[in-house]
Amino acid sequence: MTRVRYTSKDIDLIARMMRAEAEGEGQLGMLMVGNVIVNRAAADCLDFREVRSIRDVIFQIQGGNYSFEAVQKGNLFYNPAREVERELARKVLKNWRQHPSKYSLWYFNPYAPCPPTWYGQPFAGQYKQHCYYEPQANTCESAYR
Repeated sequence: MTRVRYTSKDIDLIARMMRAEAEGEGQLGMLMVGNVIVNRAAADCLDFREVRSIRDVIFQIQGGNYSFEAVQKGNLFYNPAREVERELARKVLKNWRQHPSKYSLWYFNPYAPCPPTWYGQPFAGQYKQHCYYEPQANTCESAYR
């Protein structure tokens, strides 16, 4: 059972994003980034009320910029997905979830210790260089489905 509807193009988009954002963190790090993307598409709250598809999530603009640095700067996002990343994307779309990204809607690499909150949202945990943040209690029930 999947949490969001998706197409083969969505698999490619998530695969490219996972590689661009977390290739240096191995397959588990890429899965966690993919999980945040799926969480955003499934959430109907906060900054994600208007994003209902994988494409909407990846190309969402907030504060005048794309939400993901890989899309803003281009880097590896514009390289074609490899089969290994496509397999990881399929896995995350088929409901793979693991702490600290299990319910997270945000992540970032601070190049320093993870702050206890990120734009008011509580720290869920860290995997390698990325810090993950879940919605504040009672603000986004759909993120916990």
